Amino acid sequence: MTASSSSPADAAELAAAVITLAPGEQPQTDLEIKRSHFLGRAARTDDEAAARAFVASVRARYPDARHHCSAFIVSVPGAQPIERSSDDGEPSGTAGQPILEVLRGTGLTNTTVVVTRYFGGVLLGTGGLARAYSQAASQALAAASRVSLDTRSLWRVRVPVADAGRLEAQLRGRGAPEGIGVEETSWEATHAVLTVSTAEADAEALAEQLAALTGGAALPEPAGTRIVETTIPRTSRHA
Repeated sequence: MTASSSSPADAAELAAAVITLAPGEQPQTDLEIKRSHFLGRAARTDDEAAARAFVASVRARYPDARHHCSAFIVSVPGAQPIERSSDDGEPSGTAGQPILEVLRGTGLTNTTVVVTRYFGGVLLGTGGLARAYSQAASQALAAASRVSLDTRSLWRVRVPVADAGRLEAQLRGRGAPEGIGVEETSWEATHAVLTVSTAEADAEALAEQLAALTGGAALPEPAGTRIVETTIPRTSRHA
Protein backbone atom coordinates (compact mmCIF):
# COMPACT_ATOMS: atom_id res chain seq x y z
CA MET A 1 0.00 0.00 0.00
CA THR A 2 2.26 2.44 -1.34
CA ALA A 3 -21.59 28.31 10.88
CA SER A 4 -21.32 31.78 9.52
CA SER A 5 -18.13 32.89 7.81
CA SER A 6 -15.13 32.65 10.09
CA SER A 7 -13.23 35.74 11.18
CA PRO A 8 -9.47 36.13 10.58
CA ALA A 9 -8.92 35.18 14.22
CA ASP A 10 -11.01 32.02 13.77
CA ALA A 11 -9.06 31.10 10.65
CA ALA A 12 -5.75 31.57 12.45
CA GLU A 13 -6.92 29.41 15.34
CA LEU A 14 -7.99 26.61 12.99
CA ALA A 15 -4.70 26.85 11.10
CA ALA A 16 -2.75 26.32 14.34
CA ALA A 17 -4.83 23.33 15.47
CA VAL A 18 -4.58 19.73 14.29
CA ILE A 19 -7.51 19.03 11.96
CA THR A 20 -8.97 15.56 11.47
CA LEU A 21 -12.33 13.87 11.03
CA ALA A 22 -14.88 13.34 13.76
CA PRO A 23 -14.95 9.80 15.17
CA GLY A 24 -17.57 7.41 13.85
CA GLU A 25 -19.02 6.57 10.47
CA GLN A 26 -19.03 9.26 7.80
CA PRO A 27 -21.39 9.64 4.82
CA GLN A 28 -20.70 7.73 1.62
CA THR A 29 -20.74 9.54 -1.71
CA ASP A 30 -21.48 8.14 -5.18
CA LEU A 31 -19.92 9.65 -8.29
CA GLU A 32 -21.10 8.28 -11.65
CA ILE A 33 -18.89 8.79 -14.72
CA LYS A 34 -19.67 6.94 -17.96
CA ARG A 35 -21.61 4.29 -16.05
CA SER A 36 -18.75 3.63 -13.62
CA HIS A 37 -19.66 4.28 -10.00
CA PHE A 38 -17.02 5.64 -7.64
CA LEU A 39 -18.14 5.18 -4.03
CA GLY A 40 -16.16 7.41 -1.69
CA ARG A 41 -15.87 7.16 2.06
CA ALA A 42 -13.49 8.76 4.57
CA ALA A 43 -12.76 7.85 8.18
CA ARG A 44 -10.86 9.02 11.23
CA THR A 45 -7.91 6.64 11.67
CA ASP A 46 -5.52 7.52 14.48
CA ASP A 47 -2.75 5.12 13.47
CA GLU A 48 -1.62 2.99 10.53
CA ALA A 49 -3.30 -0.15 11.84
CA ALA A 50 -6.65 1.65 12.01
CA ALA A 51 -6.14 2.99 8.48
CA ARG A 52 -5.49 -0.46 7.06
CA ALA A 53 -8.41 -1.90 9.01
CA PHE A 54 -10.75 0.72 7.52
CA VAL A 55 -9.59 -0.14 3.99
CA ALA A 56 -10.19 -3.82 4.73
CA SER A 57 -13.68 -3.07 6.09
CA VAL A 58 -14.68 -1.24 2.92
CA ARG A 59 -13.32 -4.09 0.82
CA ALA A 60 -15.37 -6.56 2.85
CA ARG A 61 -18.49 -4.41 2.47
CA TYR A 62 -18.27 -4.42 -1.32
CA PRO A 63 -16.56 -7.71 -2.24
CA ASP A 64 -17.91 -7.65 -5.80
CA ALA A 65 -16.32 -4.31 -6.70
CA ARG A 66 -13.32 -4.35 -9.03
CA HIS A 67 -11.16 -1.76 -7.24
CA HIS A 68 -10.82 -0.34 -3.72
CA CYS A 69 -8.29 2.47 -4.14
CA SER A 70 -7.13 4.33 -1.07
CA ALA A 71 -4.81 6.75 0.65
CA PHE A 72 -4.16 7.71 4.24
CA ILE A 73 -2.17 10.16 6.34
CA VAL A 74 -1.54 9.43 10.02
CA SER A 75 0.52 11.49 12.43
CA VAL A 76 3.45 10.07 14.37
CA PRO A 77 4.64 11.89 17.52
CA GLY A 78 8.08 13.36 16.95
CA ALA A 79 8.31 12.18 13.34
CA GLN A 80 6.99 12.91 9.87
CA PRO A 81 3.42 11.74 9.15
CA ILE A 82 2.99 8.35 7.49
CA GLU A 83 1.48 8.63 3.99
CA ARG A 84 0.42 5.62 1.93
CA SER A 85 -1.66 5.09 -1.20
CA SER A 86 -2.86 2.16 -3.28
CA ASP A 87 -4.03 1.91 -6.91
CA ASP A 88 -5.48 -1.57 -6.19
CA GLY A 89 -5.25 -2.78 -9.76
CA GLU A 90 -5.88 0.50 -11.57
CA PRO A 91 -3.06 1.76 -13.85
CA SER A 92 -0.13 3.02 -11.78
CA GLY A 93 -0.56 6.57 -10.54
CA THR A 94 -4.20 6.95 -11.63
CA ALA A 95 -5.98 6.32 -8.33
CA GLY A 96 -4.07 6.16 -5.06
CA GLN A 97 -1.79 9.10 -5.73
CA PRO A 98 -4.63 11.42 -6.88
CA ILE A 99 -6.58 10.49 -3.73
CA LEU A 100 -3.51 11.21 -1.59
CA GLU A 101 -2.97 14.59 -3.27
CA VAL A 102 -6.56 15.59 -2.49
CA LEU A 103 -6.13 14.45 1.13
CA ARG A 104 -2.90 16.44 1.46
CA GLY A 105 -4.64 19.52 0.11
CA THR A 106 -7.23 19.47 2.91
CA GLY A 107 -4.61 19.64 5.66
CA LEU A 108 -6.30 16.71 7.41
CA THR A 109 -4.32 14.14 9.37
CA ASN A 110 -5.25 10.77 10.87
CA THR A 111 -7.59 10.31 7.92
CA THR A 112 -8.14 7.54 5.39
CA VAL A 113 -10.07 7.75 2.11
CA VAL A 114 -11.25 4.73 0.13
CA VAL A 115 -12.79 5.01 -3.33
CA THR A 116 -14.52 1.83 -4.50
CA ARG A 117 -15.07 1.53 -8.25
CA TYR A 118 -17.80 -0.45 -9.97
CA PHE A 119 -16.73 -0.59 -13.63
CA GLY A 120 -19.38 0.60 -16.07
CA GLY A 121 -17.96 -0.89 -19.24
CA VAL A 122 -16.42 2.29 -20.66
CA LEU A 123 -12.69 2.92 -20.40
CA LEU A 124 -11.86 6.34 -19.00
CA GLY A 125 -8.17 6.53 -19.87
CA THR A 126 -5.42 7.38 -17.42
CA GLY A 127 -6.30 11.08 -17.29
CA GLY A 128 -9.99 10.35 -16.86
CA LEU A 129 -9.29 7.88 -14.07
CA ALA A 130 -7.10 10.34 -12.20
CA ARG A 131 -9.76 13.04 -12.44
CA ALA A 132 -12.50 10.65 -11.35
CA TYR A 133 -10.62 9.40 -8.31
CA SER A 134 -9.67 12.94 -7.34
CA GLN A 135 -13.28 14.10 -7.61
CA ALA A 136 -14.59 11.10 -5.67
CA ALA A 137 -12.07 11.71 -2.88
CA SER A 138 -12.97 15.40 -2.76
CA GLN A 139 -16.67 14.59 -2.45
CA ALA A 140 -16.08 12.06 0.32
CA LEU A 141 -13.96 14.49 2.33
CA ALA A 142 -16.40 17.36 1.77
CA ALA A 143 -19.22 15.21 3.17
CA ALA A 144 -17.28 14.19 6.29
CA SER A 145 -17.52 15.98 9.62
CA ARG A 146 -14.28 17.57 10.85
CA VAL A 147 -12.88 18.46 14.25
CA SER A 148 -9.92 20.44 15.53
CA LEU A 149 -7.72 18.84 18.18
CA ASP A 150 -6.32 21.33 20.66
CA THR A 151 -3.89 20.46 23.45
CA ARG A 152 -4.85 22.09 26.74
CA SER A 153 -2.44 22.39 29.66
CA LEU A 154 -3.87 21.37 33.05
CA TRP A 155 -3.04 22.91 36.44
CA ARG A 156 -4.06 22.19 40.04
CA VAL A 157 -4.95 25.22 42.09
CA ARG A 158 -5.47 24.81 45.86
CA VAL A 159 -7.59 27.44 47.60
CA PRO A 160 -9.43 27.63 50.93
CA VAL A 161 -12.93 26.22 50.76
CA ALA A 162 -14.35 29.65 51.57
CA ASP A 163 -12.75 31.12 48.44
CA ALA A 164 -13.34 28.26 46.01
CA GLY A 165 -16.83 29.19 44.87
CA ARG A 166 -15.89 32.78 44.10
CA LEU A 167 -12.73 31.82 42.22
CA GLU A 168 -14.48 29.14 40.21
CA ALA A 169 -17.22 31.59 39.24
CA GLN A 170 -14.64 34.17 38.15
CA LEU A 171 -12.69 31.65 36.07
CA ARG A 172 -15.85 30.31 34.46
CA GLY A 173 -17.17 33.80 33.79
CA ARG A 174 -15.48 37.03 32.85
CA GLY A 175 -12.97 37.21 35.68
CA ALA A 176 -10.13 35.59 33.71
CA PRO A 177 -8.86 36.04 30.14
CA GLU A 178 -10.21 33.92 27.31
CA GLY A 179 -8.45 30.56 27.17
CA ILE A 180 -8.52 29.90 30.94
CA GLY A 181 -11.22 27.60 32.27
CA VAL A 182 -12.16 25.24 35.10
CA GLU A 183 -12.27 21.53 34.26
CA GLU A 184 -13.40 20.27 37.67
CA THR A 185 -13.34 21.02 41.39
CA SER A 186 -12.62 18.53 44.16
CA TRP A 187 -13.11 19.15 47.86
CA GLU A 188 -10.93 18.40 50.87
CA ALA A 189 -11.48 19.19 54.53
CA THR A 190 -10.13 22.74 54.47
CA HIS A 191 -9.23 23.29 50.83
CA ALA A 192 -10.68 22.90 47.38
CA VAL A 193 -8.59 21.83 44.39
CA LEU A 194 -9.55 23.40 41.07
CA THR A 195 -8.27 21.76 37.89
CA VAL A 196 -7.71 24.71 35.57
CA SER A 197 -6.95 24.47 31.86
CA THR A 198 -5.11 26.94 29.65
CA ALA A 199 -4.48 27.13 25.93
CA GLU A 200 -0.73 27.37 26.47
CA ALA A 201 1.73 25.86 28.96
CA ASP A 202 2.52 29.23 30.51
CA ALA A 203 2.65 28.87 34.29
CA GLU A 204 3.85 32.41 34.83
CA ALA A 205 0.94 34.00 32.97
CA LEU A 206 -1.57 31.84 34.82
CA ALA A 207 0.10 32.62 38.16
CA GLU A 208 -0.27 36.34 37.45
CA GLN A 209 -3.99 35.91 36.71
CA LEU A 210 -4.54 33.84 39.83
CA ALA A 211 -2.62 36.37 41.93
CA ALA A 212 -4.89 39.12 40.67
CA LEU A 213 -8.00 37.09 41.54
CA THR A 214 -6.84 35.72 44.91
CA GLY A 215 -4.48 38.39 46.23
CA GLY A 216 -1.50 36.09 45.65
CA ALA A 217 -2.95 33.21 47.69
CA ALA A 218 -3.20 30.64 44.84
CA LEU A 219 -0.44 29.18 42.68
CA PRO A 220 -0.76 26.74 39.74
CA GLU A 221 0.81 23.28 39.87
CA PRO A 222 1.33 21.37 36.56
CA ALA A 223 -1.19 18.53 36.11
CA GLY A 224 -0.56 17.27 32.57
CA THR A 225 -2.48 17.93 29.39
CA ARG A 226 -5.62 16.84 27.60
CA ILE A 227 -6.89 16.97 24.03
CA VAL A 228 -10.06 18.92 23.28
CA GLU A 229 -12.05 18.10 20.14
CA THR A 230 -14.09 20.93 18.66
CA THR A 231 -16.45 20.50 15.71
CA ILE A 232 -15.59 22.68 12.73
CA PRO A 233 -18.67 24.18 11.03
CA ARG A 234 -18.77 23.52 7.31
CA THR A 235 -18.85 27.27 6.64
CA SER A 236 -15.46 27.64 8.37
CA ARG A 237 -13.70 25.28 6.00
CA HIS A 238 -11.15 26.40 3.45
CA ALA A 239 -10.56 23.04 1.77
